[in-house]
Amino acid sequence: MHNTGETLHPAAISEVMLNFAQRNGIDRQTCLLGTGISDVSLAGGEGLITRTQEMRLIENLMLALPDAGPSGFELGLQYSLATFGVWGFALRTCKTLRDAIVLGIRYLPLSTAYCRVAICEDENAFGVTFDADPIPSHLRQFLLERDMATAINLVREITLHGVDFKAVEFIGVPEVNPELVKGLCSVAPVFNAPAHRIMVSYEGADKPFPGYEPTLTRMLEQQCRQRMVAVENIGITGKVRQKLLGDMGLGATLDDMASELALSSRSLRRKLEQEGSSYRELIEEERRQLALQLLDNTKMKVEEVAAHLGYTDAGGFVRAFKRWMNCAPSEYRK
Repeated sequence: MHNTGETLHPAAISEVMLNFAQRNGIDRQTCLLGTGISDVSLAGGEGLITRTQEMRLIENLMLALPDAGPSGFELGLQYSLATFGVWGFALRTCKTLRDAIVLGIRYLPLSTAYCRVAICEDENAFGVTFDADPIPSHLRQFLLERDMATAINLVREITLHGVDFKAVEFIGVPEVNPELVKGLCSVAPVFNAPAHRIMVSYEGADKPFPGYEPTLTRMLEQQCRQRMVAVENIGITGKVRQKLLGDMGLGATLDDMASELALSSRSLRRKLEQEGSSYRELIEEERRQLALQLLDNTKMKVEEVAAHLGYTDAGGFVRAFKRWMNCAPSEYRK
């Protein structure tokens, strides 16, 4: 695998998405197209892939799913503690659910989460909030739902389905099946809430688990620390991608990006070359993938798509799209 210096994720997590895709009639090769992920890296269980590779797989999956197909929430329910290896085992051995959540957030890069996850408390309940702002806009809702459903599944598994859920809340009105949530948590989801969050009773959060072994917990946490050294490998390419897909947007110039990263334009160009990339290639790659996503899944006009991708006029976008796909955006959409 070419090392781009980006944050790494356990490859085994992607296998869950591939199995989910196959159950919905989507073949593996469709999901892996353009990701650079090999079956060898997936088969070992301990392999690592970049976040960009994983994000490309997610985009491929979303493009292939039918409009009325399964949601990110349903995908999230496919993850279990065993999916996450040492991180999942460490959660299982904690003294209480509260301890498990604290440990889980501390080593969150070992999970599949893309949201920022933080602990929250009120007078009646303890829980976690999910901030989806760091996620690229075209993937935000799908991955938010996946992260929240995964969290529900893990809490139920850690507590042997014995926890008392107090609330499952969403900002806005996502296409989440209320009956599915109620069946899992025994509470109906709340929509148009001020935050995305999952809350449990204080009693459930602080009830000691039988069979708690502090020595085993410490050993597994040490393994989590060692694993973090492997996955936290953020180079300049990864930082640039994060900025392009985040607060700066795809219209940012090389000079803009260099200034944001406290580098000269020449230094940024050289560092990208050292990692086998270039600023133009990164912009082109992300624009192409986002363009396909928007044309497939929205009714945005070509002019609106062009503006969203950072083009100053639709003509520049159309010319670029023809270079990528050998057809105009309107033809592709048809």
